[in-house]
Amino acid sequence: MELDFTPEQDELRDAIRAVLAKECPVSVARQVLEQGTVPGSLWRTFAELGWPGLTVPEAHGGIGLGMVEAAVLAEELGRVVAPGPLLPTVTQFVPVLRECGTPDQQARWLPEVAAGRCTGTLAIAEDTGSFDPADTTATFRLDGDDVVCAGHKRYVMEAGAVDEIAVVARGPEGLGVVVVPADATRRTELHTFDGSRRMAHVGLDGVRVGRERLLGGGTGDATAAVRRAAEEATVALALEMVGTAQSIFDVTLDYAKQRVQFGVPIGSFQAVKHKFADMLVALERARATGYFAALTIAEDDPRRTSATSVAKAAAGDCQRLLAKEGIQLHGGIGYTWEHDMHVYVKRVKSGEPLFGTSAWHRARIAEALGV
Repeated sequence: MELDFTPEQDELRDAIRAVLAKECPVSVARQVLEQGTVPGSLWRTFAELGWPGLTVPEAHGGIGLGMVEAAVLAEELGRVVAPGPLLPTVTQFVPVLRECGTPDQQARWLPEVAAGRCTGTLAIAEDTGSFDPADTTATFRLDGDDVVCAGHKRYVMEAGAVDEIAVVARGPEGLGVVVVPADATRRTELHTFDGSRRMAHVGLDGVRVGRERLLGGGTGDATAAVRRAAEEATVALALEMVGTAQSIFDVTLDYAKQRVQFGVPIGSFQAVKHKFADMLVALERARATGYFAALTIAEDDPRRTSATSVAKAAAGDCQRLLAKEGIQLHGGIGYTWEHDMHVYVKRVKSGEPLFGTSAWHRARIAEALGV
C-alpha cells in the first residue's frame, strides 16, 4: 500500500486549492449563512472543471479517478467551507450508483453527473439518526412497472438543492436503493447549526417512480453494496472535517503570532505552544487515518470497514479539540459574528453526527473486535 501522494495527486490538490481560493473563499460560506442561497456561478465553475465527474469512469464521460482523489477534493472543500451539492454528489450519489446500479442505470445517470447536469445525494438515516443501513425502516413495493415508496428519511445532505435522491429502503427481497427525483418528495428544510450546509427531512409516502429507478432491479439484498457506498461517504466527510480543522489551526496560529499581550505575541507563551502541539497531533492523526481509509477503499482492502470507523472517530476527536481551542485562543473576538472562526466551527461541528458520531464508530470497532 503506497502511503505517499503521487505527483499527479499533489498537482490535483494544488489545482483544487488554487481554484477554491479564488472562486470559493470563506466569504462565500458567510454569504450563504446570511442570505441562504448558494451562488449559481459556483456550481457552473465546478462543472466546467469536471469535478462532479471526478470518480465517474471515463467510459461515462468522467475523469475516472478514485477514492484517494475524491478524498483530496473533500479535504480542500472543507478548508474553504464550500457550500452546495458537490460533496454529496461525488462521494454519496456516484458511489451508490457504482455499487448498486446496473450498467444501464449507470449509463443513464453517470454521464449526466459528469457533465454537471445532475446532482444527487444519499438518504439513509431515519428517526433514530442512525446511518447504519441495517436500521432502515422505509419501504418500497413493486406495483406493475412502478415502485411505490413509503416512510421518511432524516438529515439528508443538500436534499433541497439536488436533482436526485438515492433512497435506501426495504423491499420484498431485502434492502434496496430507489433513485427518486427530489421534486417528487416532500422536503422539510432544517434550521441547522451550520447554515452553510443545507439539510432536510424527506417524506416518501406515496412517492411513485418507474421500476427502472430501482437500482439493480431489486434483485437480492443490497445491504453490502450500500455499506460500501456509505463507507466512501463517511471517509470523505471525515476528510472534509480535517480540511476545516486545518483552517481553524491556520487562522488561530496566525492570530497567535499577531496578538500581543504583556508586550509579546501570545504564541510565544509556553502554555499556548503546548495547545498548538496538541492540536497539530490531533490534526495529523485525523488526516493520516482518513487517507489510510481512503486507500483501503481504493484498493478494496479487507480493512476498509474498520479503517473507515477509525477515520471518522479520529476526525471527531480532532474537531472537538480544534473547535474548542480555536475559539479559546482567539479570546472574545472568537465569539463574534464578524470573525470567520464561527463559520469554520459550525462546519466542523456539523460533520460530527453525519454518517455516525465518534462514539458510534468506536462502538462499531469494539463490536468487530468482540469487545
